[in-house]
Amino acid sequence: MPAGDLIREDKMRKSVIEGVIGIAVIAGIALTAQSAAAERLRLMTGPQGGSWYPLGGAIQNIVESNMDGTSIQVLPGAGIANVKAVQVGRAEMGFANSVSTVDGVKGNPPFDSPQDNVCNVSTLYPQYFQVVALANSDLQSPADFKGKAAAVQPKGNTGEAITAHMLQAYGLSYEDMSRVNHGSYTDSVAMMKDGNADFFTLGTTVPAGSIMDLASARDIKLVPIDDEGLARMQEINPGYQRIMVKSGSYPGQDADVPTIGYATHLVAQCSLDEEIVYDVVRNLYANVSDLASIARAMQGITPEVMGADIGVPMHAGAVRFFEEKGAM
Repeated sequence: MPAGDLIREDKMRKSVIEGVIGIAVIAGIALTAQSAAAERLRLMTGPQGGSWYPLGGAIQNIVESNMDGTSIQVLPGAGIANVKAVQVGRAEMGFANSVSTVDGVKGNPPFDSPQDNVCNVSTLYPQYFQVVALANSDLQSPADFKGKAAAVQPKGNTGEAITAHMLQAYGLSYEDMSRVNHGSYTDSVAMMKDGNADFFTLGTTVPAGSIMDLASARDIKLVPIDDEGLARMQEINPGYQRIMVKSGSYPGQDADVPTIGYATHLVAQCSLDEEIVYDVVRNLYANVSDLASIARAMQGITPEVMGADIGVPMHAGAVRFFEEKGAM
């Protein structure tokens, strides 16, 4: 082969090799960028059997369907425990309750120090603290609970912390009870059905599935928390609000029952990327009907409600979304 042809062939071979290397480099850069953009978020929810766990599944589906490269791992948890987990980095996001998160931000018990890396993302819906007794019991007020057997949630659950505050407001404590069982909703319902507990407390939506389960086997009543009790509870935590469990919410309930209200909200690490939080809030609002299929109280929720000031610093990404909507 003539020398000129050899030179041309060598140049062509070199050009092809360089092209292949260039493509490989570009592909590598793209893959690296894709990996860097991918985010796996851990979302702390609630105990299985409650509303938070399936709600977390709905958020997982919304995020993974609408945010390329972002995935969510849904984990069980509880209101107070979730705030602590977000603070120390065991989770990037979590469900929480406004009253206990405010305590966390301030470093009030049951928190040992201010939770300064926990920011509000969105209010989701109102929660009801509910106190349930059997209809034929003589329990008319928390003032009647001395010497009775209580079924409450495990430590770290907001409903359990509110129970302790309620007893304190009526001059009582767990030590005044004949027995206190810290267990799941399922355990509490079983104890009430078997006569091993006199009252059952929980913080959740209305109607609560566990209370409906109990009402299917035993006649029940809700124990009201009167205005004086509310005022004393507000001295402990000013986030407590008056809320009414409307008549007919449960079998045999023929009148509104006054109790304690607060908000379920979504929190995130304050250090979590602003763009991620913005996209999460934007997609939750755009798909709120999917969330309302699990938590009915979210039906028709507005940006003004989602972005309401509940005493917890708002994440910068959420602020950006709510400002765009004119809600802040």
